[in-house]
Amino acid sequence: MAAEQQITFDDGAAYEDFMGRWSRLAGDAFLDWLNPTPGMRWVDVGCGNGAFTDLLVQRAAVRDVRGIDPSEEQLAFARTRLARAPAQFARGDAMALPYADASADCAVMALVIFFVPDPRRGVAEMARVVRAGGGVCAYAWDILGGGFPYFALHEEMARLGHQPLWPPRVEAAQMDALRDTWTAAGLVDVQTREIVVERTFPDFEAFWAAASRGPGIAPRLSGLAGGQSDVLKERLRDRLAAHDGRVTISARANGVRGRKPD
Repeated sequence: MAAEQQITFDDGAAYEDFMGRWSRLAGDAFLDWLNPTPGMRWVDVGCGNGAFTDLLVQRAAVRDVRGIDPSEEQLAFARTRLARAPAQFARGDAMALPYADASADCAVMALVIFFVPDPRRGVAEMARVVRAGGGVCAYAWDILGGGFPYFALHEEMARLGHQPLWPPRVEAAQMDALRDTWTAAGLVDVQTREIVVERTFPDFEAFWAAASRGPGIAPRLSGLAGGQSDVLKERLRDRLAAHDGRVTISARANGVRGRKPD
């Protein structure tokens, strides 16, 4: 059954080209909105290969950050990337964070909430580990609204009869759902923000190389029969490439933040 299929991220380097750069683009805009106070203790839930964790260290002057993720391969990449930073990484579950109550100033999920089996439980865990007055925040692609960076590729695959493999709970990233989830966790001062970013690839082949490495895309591309992969590639080239050969993609994420009551 399609519902049993899962998207797993087990290659930190492949993730970097496919999604890490996108994560930092959206993360930069997200941090502009948050405007975090320097010297805070952070928890990065679903930290993956450390793309957003690195951004936090660079931009937020963190006291420390603890990243958690289910993939040892991704964590290994993150540890190497942030070897000299005030960051620690551990394998774990977003719905059962291995941290004490009120042990952080802020908890974040970057492009993660639609992978959490029970998003409300995951956000409640983030609220548990932050202190009174601390922040709980997230951003995630607006997949149902067409905001995913590789939406055009998925749309063209669907036209060839191959339905996209999306994260299991794409609805969790909708703006109304985010507000409801944050409110249900007992958070106050809940605010949401649309985040729009662009990435320009030097040519179509660079875009194709990044897109085709995605864990939800690569297995489907390898399963295309009898020249369909070539048809798909040419359709995308015609659709995306500008006259100068470059490919500029716009993506949209939904951001949310809230505060644990004092």
